[in-house]
Amino acid sequence: MFIIQDAEEDNMPEKEKKKLSLDRVDMPKQPDFIRRRNFEEVALGYTVGHAIEEANRCLQCKKPVCVDGCPVEINIPAFIKCITEGDFAGSIKIIKGKNCLPAVCGRVCPQEEQCEIKCVLSKKGAPVAIGRLERFAAEWEASQGHIEIPETKPKTGKKIAVIGSGPAGITVAGDLILAGHDITIYEALHEPGGVLTYGIPEFRLPTRIVMREIDYLQKLGVRLVCNYVVGKTKSLKKLLEEYDAVFVGTGAGLPWFMEIPGENLNGVYSANEYLTRINLMRGYQYPKTYTPVKRHKRVAVVGGGNVAMDCARTALRLGAEEVYIIYRRSETELPARKEEYENAVEEKVIFHFLTLPEKLYGDENGWLTEIECSRMELGEPDQSGRRRPIRIDGSEFKMSMDACIVAIGNSPNPIIPNTTSNLEVSKKGTIVVNEETGKTSIERVWAGGDIVTGAATVILAMGAGRKAARSMHEFLMNTAPKS
Repeated sequence: MFIIQDAEEDNMPEKEKKKLSLDRVDMPKQPDFIRRRNFEEVALGYTVGHAIEEANRCLQCKKPVCVDGCPVEINIPAFIKCITEGDFAGSIKIIKGKNCLPAVCGRVCPQEEQCEIKCVLSKKGAPVAIGRLERFAAEWEASQGHIEIPETKPKTGKKIAVIGSGPAGITVAGDLILAGHDITIYEALHEPGGVLTYGIPEFRLPTRIVMREIDYLQKLGVRLVCNYVVGKTKSLKKLLEEYDAVFVGTGAGLPWFMEIPGENLNGVYSANEYLTRINLMRGYQYPKTYTPVKRHKRVAVVGGGNVAMDCARTALRLGAEEVYIIYRRSETELPARKEEYENAVEEKVIFHFLTLPEKLYGDENGWLTEIECSRMELGEPDQSGRRRPIRIDGSEFKMSMDACIVAIGNSPNPIIPNTTSNLEVSKKGTIVVNEETGKTSIERVWAGGDIVTGAATVILAMGAGRKAARSMHEFLMNTAPKS
């Protein structure tokens, strides 16, 4: 919900303002004992007063290194300065000149590892809350009841197919439609948004926000076709007969499993299946929706990333009495965002660090009943830079569980690589591209996002989409359109 609040002190003369605070302005959120049982958004967003107060912390550096940390190159000091002046329309206009998903990125992107970590203030205190201010600007625009639709350039006659409506595909479509090209997005699922829709829970990224951004693209003129599996419904090479260029942004939707005994028991899920049932198919609303979801009582989630946190917090909201995160390294190595970890702790998720699942046990009906684990200790750093977990002999123990959600990672979607000859693919199943342009080994085909990098962040996928869009536009403006 967007709250408007007056802030008299924000209009005070510069000399009367208090000394610059090294602490950022806290964002209001639902109390933990309430939110752990509902799917409403946890963080409530900045009020006008909060946003202006936080924006005034920005030093407006002459050489803004924060911009270097932004994969889509937003002019961060400029949009923040607009907020300090109360020019919220100007602020969102600057952001959307580079980012077509500000309401999404303001919620789920790891700014603390990108733009905010470079903020000068972080040397002595908390960096400016760039992500929260981006979210504020996007929500302010939505609260006005009118989203400004920019003019597109004259039609070029060029047609582009974008495969996948996740962050990379949306960015390519948004950039190229503005450049005057005709864009069609093909989405395999029945709703658009990719991982934004199926992979991120309602309490962290409401569906209405994603649909609002998709609606914006359609108002720009982008055509959207759902329930269309390229590689099955039609091959990529067939698309090349109809379109001047193709962008592949099919993501990383193939889940990894632990490959331990008992993973085929009922009550054992991949994070993809679990979150897709809950998020995309609205399983949490059953019987209002058609997707039943079993309400488990004792749930173990294996993994330590953001997806693991999402699964654990979702299980709580579905009524679980106890939810455990089982992670083989220590709290120090936890890959999840600090904010998501803190929210999980507040909501009473129980963490078992330095613990490795080794076997799952079930009853006579094939339902999970116990998980056998071993304790771990940390050795020397591995290739990831984190200390390698080593099993402690004789440390086995069992825990009673009726559900286990495996959230240890994903591989790229294999459908297009498996059905397209001459497409260069790495040993990990990712599509090989030119890092600067996104060009693949096939003429007139580009790719970007998780299908190229493996599972990564929303904003990195968008950055890859932007690079590909630039390359595609340059190519298309120097070739004749298909008849």
